[in-house]
Amino acid sequence: MADEVKYEYKVVRTVRGADGLVISKLQKDGWELVEQLPGKLRTTLNFRRPKPPVPWRLIGAGAAFIVVLAAVIGTGVALGDGGDKKGTSASPTAGSEKPSATPSAGEATATEVITPGNNPEFAALLKADSCGEPNADFAAKYQGRTIAFDGSIRYMAPHGDYRTRYDFLLGPGDKGSQTTEGPNFKYEDFNTGDLHLTGKDVPASVAVGDKFRFVAEVVEYNPVQCLFRLAPVSTETR
Repeated sequence: MADEVKYEYKVVRTVRGADGLVISKLQKDGWELVEQLPGKLRTTLNFRRPKPPVPWRLIGAGAAFIVVLAAVIGTGVALGDGGDKKGTSASPTAGSEKPSATPSAGEATATEVITPGNNPEFAALLKADSCGEPNADFAAKYQGRTIAFDGSIRYMAPHGDYRTRYDFLLGPGDKGSQTTEGPNFKYEDFNTGDLHLTGKDVPASVAVGDKFRFVAEVVEYNPVQCLFRLAPVSTETR
């Protein structure tokens, strides 16, 4: 039917606990939430919004452009050197830069969780001053990436007036509130369920001094407060 509404769709995956902010932002842009699928670590959000109607005049012009483009492409193929019949790309021209087949020594790949064992920068960061320049450099370079480290809870307190949502201050190592080196890692405005506790003997609650294997997403670094803000992915007992 001519009046039938056609939709465009968007799928967004968020860290659990941050889905409300994403939903609010996209709804302001005209997207409608049609499905919300909570997972173990992340939530999948499915959105849609009506496609704007395309004027018939533009459709006709677009069709004409496609015909011309097809003719140009056909001519280019006819004048080419034959290439590989299987459609493989040609070899790079002389002087072009070839992508590295493997990451440089110690650098994690784009899909790899960053740990002190595979990333020297992160290993050094865990022993650096919490207000040092390496904190900002690391946050800028690896924002949105996932890190993992053995640490403990240095401090926790209710977030604002909430009774079940907290701000957690984490540190590398096992010293809890006595931690003196490394970044001030912070989980801000999360409940204990958002920590996604795993491992043996999962506790019913958490407290200052508890030791875990933290897996988290890098959000940002605040140089004024010397705080490294993270979003929890999983928290494994040690």
